[in-house]
Amino acid sequence: MKKSANANLFAALRAAFPADLDAIAVETDSGLFYSWRDLERASAMIANLLDALGLEKGARIAVQVEKSVEAMLLYLATLRAGYVFLPLNTAYQSAEIEYFIGNAEPAVVVCTSRNASWVAPIATAAGTKHVFTLDDDRTGSLLDVAARCSDQHVPAQRKADDMAAILYTSGTTGRSKGAMLTHGNLLSNAEVLKDYWGWTEGDVLIHALPIFHVHGLFVALHGALLNGSKILWFAKFDPKRVVQKLPEATVFMGVPTLYVRLLAEPGLTREAVRNMRLFVAGSAPLLIETFDEWRERTGHTILERYGMSETVMLTSNPYRPEQGERRGGTVGFALPGVQLRVRDDSGRDCTTGEIGNIEVSGPNVFAGYWRMPEKTKEEFTADGFFKTGDVGKIDGRGYITIVGRSKDLIISGGYNVYPAEIEGYINEMAGVAESAVVGVPHPDFGEVGVAIVIPKAGAALDGDAIVAELKSKLANFKIPKRCFVVPELPRNAMGKVQKALLRTEHKGLFAA
Repeated sequence: MKKSANANLFAALRAAFPADLDAIAVETDSGLFYSWRDLERASAMIANLLDALGLEKGARIAVQVEKSVEAMLLYLATLRAGYVFLPLNTAYQSAEIEYFIGNAEPAVVVCTSRNASWVAPIATAAGTKHVFTLDDDRTGSLLDVAARCSDQHVPAQRKADDMAAILYTSGTTGRSKGAMLTHGNLLSNAEVLKDYWGWTEGDVLIHALPIFHVHGLFVALHGALLNGSKILWFAKFDPKRVVQKLPEATVFMGVPTLYVRLLAEPGLTREAVRNMRLFVAGSAPLLIETFDEWRERTGHTILERYGMSETVMLTSNPYRPEQGERRGGTVGFALPGVQLRVRDDSGRDCTTGEIGNIEVSGPNVFAGYWRMPEKTKEEFTADGFFKTGDVGKIDGRGYITIVGRSKDLIISGGYNVYPAEIEGYINEMAGVAESAVVGVPHPDFGEVGVAIVIPKAGAALDGDAIVAELKSKLANFKIPKRCFVVPELPRNAMGKVQKALLRTEHKGLFAA
């Protein structure tokens, strides 16, 4: 198929729609059906709404709404109109939203009706001119206005290096950074995965992930759309209902927590997965026990892969047997077009099996951090490789294993939790002298945070009260599961807190 001169990602996705536009594109868990023609018309109407606002090129559209097909259509419309999509986790609270909106300066903010009373003032104060609402029951001012717009729209002309999305991620300093992803970054990765994972005519995807991060928004959604595949849409993950739908599907993507919960369902049998072709896991480490139990129970071997907000997907275990086996505990090989190397702190290439820093290069690697030129420069090597911040090794057969995250990142239920951010909030509380947050193993979430807090002289602190206060300030997935008040923290000769000792001390807290 001849490539269009327009590098707009939407144009490529639209070109992959099936010839029969009246075929079902999306079937929701609430019994709604959307045809490909519905996707075409509705995304055109929302794109026309955005165009009518007279936004400047590169304008950001910030979106914090519950998962719905209409939210997906807003994403497609933003691409179609050539603007920049900025998805925000639905769990974020006011302090977080204030930072993101202040930093990104979006021209448009879309939020739920129930949050509009506090989101709108934040947006207005930051200079945002347009605030719309969108709810998961197909209501809201965005749809009311879009309903009056034309259902015909020519996709905006965009170059491959034009920005398509900004995904906020964090560093170990706790300050969130906006990773700028281009149309070229996203399309190149989607095309590679379409081939590497063997997407084929007739595939049906179960989409049970959120759509505010890479896994659900880009990997799963682009995969299905670029293949013209039907999507079985779950607004929220429900293991029992997912198991009931497995016989109608061929592809499932999930974080390890979802696989743990599916294994708890008696209905998960070989008969239930008889039509399934591929199970993909990522966003957090998959325990080898889960990997083995899944294979024994279903006869399917989960395919683990590795990616991040700044790069979309980087590596994958093989899909086709002739490429090798899928090895639990590894993330497979670098994807076609991706260069991956492991180096020590001095910049020397590590030998086989030696642990070092993972660095990557390729057409999928982001354009840099939003309004952070110095930070961007710092995160790339002189020869253009991105320093992922992950630590890993490559074995004799080329399989890559992620050993850990540089610094102290916690991955809980597939979400990144940055201890420095949480420590900052705890340290501001009355009576707190210092705090340390570490990740410990958890049977359901993979990892959860535990806070260790030192009181100021004469202060009486309560761990449960500290956790309760955090709940009013931060997203739930960031909240430590336990908080201990102690007289002192372990330190090395340089006075640095020894978090490794704290992790060891508390690692058995949530043992099954």
